[in-house]
Amino acid sequence: MFGVLSEYEIQALLLSLKVAGYAILWLIPIGIGLAWLLAKCEFVGKNLLDSIIHLPLVLPPVVIGYLLLISMGRQGFIGQWLYEHFDLVFSFNWKGAVIACIVVALPLMVRSIRLSLENVDQKLEQAASTLGASPLKVFTTITLPLIVPGIITGTMLSFARSLGEFGATISFVSNIPGETQTLPLAMYSFIETPGAETEAMRLCIISIMIALTSMMASEWLSRYSNKRLGGR
Repeated sequence: MFGVLSEYEIQALLLSLKVAGYAILWLIPIGIGLAWLLAKCEFVGKNLLDSIIHLPLVLPPVVIGYLLLISMGRQGFIGQWLYEHFDLVFSFNWKGAVIACIVVALPLMVRSIRLSLENVDQKLEQAASTLGASPLKVFTTITLPLIVPGIITGTMLSFARSLGEFGATISFVSNIPGETQTLPLAMYSFIETPGAETEAMRLCIISIMIALTSMMASEWLSRYSNKRLGGR
């Protein structure tokens, strides 16, 4: 596949995989924590938190990018503090693209894991607690193995969503070749360039192949995990 791609296209593809990979590394623990909070706990503001988490599903991606820019940008109320104290800058570099992907893919991760948590038989958790297991041990030995299919589904969906992220990324980190230009942004640049239809089509096919592979892998891994759990 790499043999038919130009260096420019390979750069965009590798950057997309890098951004999506880092986003998933953060999304898995964050998604598990938030899903557990929403599925297992009752507290004031739970519905508000749930709505905020799922807000990126209904907001235009450009709005998300703008909100990230005014909050996490160099002059933003969060971004300025991070720059002054930790020398961290997220706007107009690939780290900002990771943040954008985390925000837009978080609802998919949380929803998938939460559904799995709600389907866990609470009697199993209660039995382990009765036998003296701590809440942490109950979670790691009982709950976590049972929600693996949900984690896998959320991971694959979030990975595919991160690879296809466009609006929030271009609004927050712009379209800088070699720094923030992911696969969708490179494809957009080709579409805007007269005579670059072939390159745009190549990237389109690659995007479809990656998305299909992610969905098929998610389905296979979920079925495999369910069979393993059912066989215990």
